[in-house]
Amino acid sequence: MRSSRIGIDFGTTNTSIARAEGGQVTLAHFAAQAGETPSYRSLLYLEQAREKNRPVVHSYTGPAGIERYLAADHDSVGTQGRLIQSLKSYLPSKTLTGTEVFGRRYTLEDLIARILTDVRVAAEKQFGHEIRSVTAGRPVRFVGSDSEEDDAYAESRLRQAFQIAGYEDIRFQLEPIGAAYSYEASLERDELILIGDFGGGTSDFSLLHVGPSFRNQEDRGKSMLGTSGLGLAGDAFDAKIVRKLVSPALGAETLARSLNKLLPAVPNWIYANLERWHYLSFLRTRNVMEILGRAEKSALEPEKITSLITLIERDLGYQLHQAVQRTKVQLSLTEAAEFYFRDDDLELRAMVTRAEFEGWIADELQAIERTVQKLLDETGVQPHQIDRVFLTGGTSFVPAVRTIFHRMIGEGKLRTGNEFTSVAYGLSLSA
Repeated sequence: MRSSRIGIDFGTTNTSIARAEGGQVTLAHFAAQAGETPSYRSLLYLEQAREKNRPVVHSYTGPAGIERYLAADHDSVGTQGRLIQSLKSYLPSKTLTGTEVFGRRYTLEDLIARILTDVRVAAEKQFGHEIRSVTAGRPVRFVGSDSEEDDAYAESRLRQAFQIAGYEDIRFQLEPIGAAYSYEASLERDELILIGDFGGGTSDFSLLHVGPSFRNQEDRGKSMLGTSGLGLAGDAFDAKIVRKLVSPALGAETLARSLNKLLPAVPNWIYANLERWHYLSFLRTRNVMEILGRAEKSALEPEKITSLITLIERDLGYQLHQAVQRTKVQLSLTEAAEFYFRDDDLELRAMVTRAEFEGWIADELQAIERTVQKLLDETGVQPHQIDRVFLTGGTSFVPAVRTIFHRMIGEGKLRTGNEFTSVAYGLSLSA
């Protein structure tokens, strides 16, 4: 069996890996407390412990990283643990080369490689052979990328991370193409399809021919009509929920008296970091805690600042994100939902309607629609010529997102795939 028939989708939030053999695809499953899962959280938890009177740093990734993080003591600023997430979103940045943790410098590539190594080792145990060759997904446009040069730089860094993790032969394929292969696997006739792949940080779109006539073509590039992408997706929607529901409950609109004037109690940049929930650990510094301590004493609503301090001191970014996710999912199912977050004595609760949420994300929805329209304009394809729209990724279940495609392409053409594993499934077939 050729190990090159391996597809891996390293995502901003989740990673999955699949093997194709004899036309059959097997997804790797990973151990977790709640049972096995085919999606591996793309996060890293570094923890410093003393062993034989000297500090030693241990790393945990995926489900094990989450479990270790949740089991750790986060009640003091001095807790020796660091949760690092959304590493993929930093790949295009030429200024962010790495970070220092517990006095040691780590490059971005090293941190990503830790996740990719653990995914490879777990998959090797399940598949029963070494994995050295892989077809890896990449977005059409990386988060934060402003040019093709930025995308090429991001891809080169991702390639280096794969190499550090022990992968020797790496071939990159666009993530929406992986989704297309996944959809094509069940087709009995040719179709022209529009693929929408919504990740945590990017939304990618492709127009291509799929089906029996194209399935065995050696060069699938001939069936590709065009691609387009933008650097926003689920994380941007989450940020709006934090801005509109969470931050006000934590003092974002609270004033404080200063020389007979009323001024914002807390600088806005702190709440901006709160919106990027994986930045919460970066707020656990002496400088930030001193700012918040002074704000707590002078604020007109000190209890809200107290809640913000508690959230940061306990490093509750992951738990906050889970509450935001639950709210977003519920809004995809019902016309209203309650945001609810609790950790011991800290409790946040607020109601939101689907209409309100759609108003908050109106700019993002328009950006998605413009990107799809640009793809249609550049390829000269008319909506009636498109047979199917295949959407994958968690954001594809947001009703307002689906409405874009119903309105632009037509009712009854929408199909969806598994939000976390469709791309890896298809990448293994493309290998």
